[in-house]
Amino acid sequence: MKRIFDMLKKLIYMFLLLLVSNSAVQAFTFKIATLSPDGSVWMNKMRAGANEINEKTDNRVSFKFYPGGIMGGDKNVLRKMQFGQLHGAAMPNTGLASVYPDIQLYNLILKFKSLQELDYAREKMDSFLLAGLKKKKLVSFGISEMGFAYIMSTTPVANLADLRQQKTWVPNSHRIAIHAFEASKISPIPLPLRDVLMGLQTGMINAVAGTPTGALALQWHTKIKYVTDVPLSYIYGIFVINEKSFKKISKKDQQIVTKVMRQVVIDIDKQSRQDNLNAIAALKSQGIEFVAVKAGAIAELKKVMETANQKIIRASGLSEKLVRQLNSYLSDFASKTVQVVGAGV
Repeated sequence: MKRIFDMLKKLIYMFLLLLVSNSAVQAFTFKIATLSPDGSVWMNKMRAGANEINEKTDNRVSFKFYPGGIMGGDKNVLRKMQFGQLHGAAMPNTGLASVYPDIQLYNLILKFKSLQELDYAREKMDSFLLAGLKKKKLVSFGISEMGFAYIMSTTPVANLADLRQQKTWVPNSHRIAIHAFEASKISPIPLPLRDVLMGLQTGMINAVAGTPTGALALQWHTKIKYVTDVPLSYIYGIFVINEKSFKKISKKDQQIVTKVMRQVVIDIDKQSRQDNLNAIAALKSQGIEFVAVKAGAIAELKKVMETANQKIIRASGLSEKLVRQLNSYLSDFASKTVQVVGAGV
């Protein structure tokens, strides 16, 4: 009997060791890089999501964030993801353009007239873009708005001629903006984000393309005096994890991470919109003038852009089929808007 009892004890002990071993194998810490600084909406909500995941997975899944660009720019981050030093990133969508060019779709210049038009397009096409990321072995939790970019300058810009006289900064990773400006005979000055304020201070640049929240957060509002009141381009962020790394956790934990982080991205998306509306009010309250642009000037700029459109699409690597689909949805929105307005007359 004693021998049987001893054997049972050994079996129970081995079973417990197996449980502990399996738990250790499943435990994983995702290393995530981002340009967002600590204290930002992105960081606060991602950390809250990470804490929720850690609790729901009984500490099997955790996250370690590297905020404020301490892991370098987009190219460095992608390289570190490739070699396993990082598992994912939350970055501007343009940072993924070298991996998946179609992620630039909403960046097309002067493509959207309003937030309502944009929302209609996103409802139809976000899923296409996320599916494209999946084909590139990147797990994404959704698209998060950073806002419309506007021309912000030290002298008023009300038309194409005014814009051509500016020394305008564009993000060095924003290929569409660079190609579009060059096609319009505007000489863009690509700089890393960290150098923009110094560029404004020294006169190297006197105009920037950025979001209202970015202008406040990065102190650009201390140097600019005017905002051209036309949405130039749509800027958005993407939170991705390398698929190979994601599969290191169990399917059950993958579902938990996906559910929680999708909600995080949705929350950031909503918060960013409100923050930009608040930022516009703040800029106006500080005496920054919003320059109205006449319809003829907008039409002129759009005509120039459309003339160069095919060149821009080819140079940026965008799918012409996807662009046609976007244009089709925008036409649908315009026709529905006209019908609604007409019905109310």
